[in-house]
Amino acid sequence: MRWREGRRSENIEDRRGARVAGRPMAISGGGLLLLLVVTYALGGDPIQVLEMATGGSGAYTTDAEYGDDSRAGGAPTDEGGDFVSVVLADTEDTWSEIFRAAGKSYQSPRLVLFTDAVQSACGFNSAAVGPFYCPGDQKVYIDLGFYRELREKFGAPGDFAQAYVIAHEVGHHVQNLLGISGRVRGQQGMGGVREANALSVQLELQADCFAGVWGNHADAQRQLLEEGDVEEGLAAAAAIGDDRLQKMSRGQVNPESWTHGSSKQRVQWFRRGLETGDPGACETFAGDGE
Repeated sequence: MRWREGRRSENIEDRRGARVAGRPMAISGGGLLLLLVVTYALGGDPIQVLEMATGGSGAYTTDAEYGDDSRAGGAPTDEGGDFVSVVLADTEDTWSEIFRAAGKSYQSPRLVLFTDAVQSACGFNSAAVGPFYCPGDQKVYIDLGFYRELREKFGAPGDFAQAYVIAHEVGHHVQNLLGISGRVRGQQGMGGVREANALSVQLELQADCFAGVWGNHADAQRQLLEEGDVEEGLAAAAAIGDDRLQKMSRGQVNPESWTHGSSKQRVQWFRRGLETGDPGACETFAGDGE
């Protein structure tokens, strides 16, 4: 990616190294990580498990309740943080333009860099849950150690693979602004586990497609992509499909417990966004996600 000359976002909170207000964990870090992986593979909510293990409530809170964690430093100065700042800025430019063309105003999310654990409006979260978006405070959260796992554990190296992760979480912010995620949560509360999981898959696949929409605009308008970048992004999408994660964790696949979609589905929808650059082409809720 040709990112070094890009604009830097001002919507960054660098909380790495900050003290996090929270209760001690009831189980060891290794045991907690194993529990989170198994919970995810079985279709459960790892965040809920983490909150139970740490004494978190899961309720939305305000910044005033975050303790010292919310007052950590601003713009990052290291290369990893600088890269994330450029990617976030580029998503801001892309989605501002798309919303403006539709007669809407885009409100940019803030991105929080943290180490090991963080307090958000969605509760106390460990880095073990991976990058996430919290609609309660409209912030994207990421421990950059996830990129090492993406490269070494999941075999998806490259800067565009890393950018895809940010763009996917920003895709959830777009869904929140458009009211999509709120409607889905309402529908999930009306059905059983199987129906809720299916809706979650559709939501995640749409966020993948929205990430591809960003990639299309970044390349067409700012020539951000280089040869091999698209392949890196597609490899990252395939690496974190539910079927692959389930095989890695327990050796078998249970589609009914999926919450994010298969590797094939994630690649398909990310590619659709990349090829069309059109958010209207990301209507995953029209069918079964295929």
